[in-house]
Amino acid sequence: MVLDGRRMLPRFLLFSSVVALLVFLSSYWLPQGGGGDCGAAWHPCLSFYSKMPEPQSVPKQWVELTTAPPLLQECSGQSFQVWRLLLHLRSCVTADGDVVLEPYLQSWNELVKFMESLGTIVSFFSQKVKVKVALIQELSLKHSAQAQLSARQTPAWYGESRATLCGYLCLQAYRSLRSMMEAELKAGLVDFYRRTDSGCRTLLRLHRSLLWLKLLLEGLAEGADTDGRHKTPGELSREAYRIALAPHHSWILRQAAELVFLALPDRKFFFQLVCVQSQLEATPKLHTIIQALAEVHTHTHQILQDGNMLELP
Repeated sequence: MVLDGRRMLPRFLLFSSVVALLVFLSSYWLPQGGGGDCGAAWHPCLSFYSKMPEPQSVPKQWVELTTAPPLLQECSGQSFQVWRLLLHLRSCVTADGDVVLEPYLQSWNELVKFMESLGTIVSFFSQKVKVKVALIQELSLKHSAQAQLSARQTPAWYGESRATLCGYLCLQAYRSLRSMMEAELKAGLVDFYRRTDSGCRTLLRLHRSLLWLKLLLEGLAEGADTDGRHKTPGELSREAYRIALAPHHSWILRQAAELVFLALPDRKFFFQLVCVQSQLEATPKLHTIIQALAEVHTHTHQILQDGNMLELP
């Protein structure tokens, strides 16, 4: 027994060290949901839970436009809502193929709720996403404030109409992905050889993470293999991560990510997040989400590619 204890101690210490490293990289542990879930399997009782917002009614126009009303039902008892995610995603792409930043970032706010619902340890990913979303929003507010100040300080001889037009165009700089790229390139904020806190570089990181989530949901939508077995969410997340994110991460981040995948709940928990009880019910709903994610990802990828920004350091 003493010998077994000596063998187990190094393993325990190694596991504890990896967990501590993960917590350090995550900065802090985020709350997972409302107090109503306290004590459930994936929602331990913690004192810092934030109060869940009141359920919002589904927009009337959505009920009229969709052919699948059940997809829009409110999932009671959780912060993540499929209908709200789809509402934001379907508002992202314009007629000319541009990507509007406000609904894009709102989509990420909803996806963060999805990730946080999977457990505290997934804050490794969700916290990084929240920081990136906040950075782009701060850049937009800063640029707007500077544009308003510049417009007010424009000399009278320059002409009121020109000053107003200049101020309007400056305020629109962070309206869409294309306008942000143009404004940041003109301002010299984007560097193709070193890291900068530009909106373009930050959005590229979100773009890669969106691919990871899309691949994960595609795996969850698949049926069983020839042996009748479904891959676990942990396995699907690992496969998606190795395609979308691992090539851009350091060794230490890849090791921490592997630990996250071991802690993911089973398929039934994912089904609950989209208000279904079985694989048969989940597949059509997941396909609808995947389609919306794919459209946004495709247009974002094309715009970044046109600007040669897919490999920003």
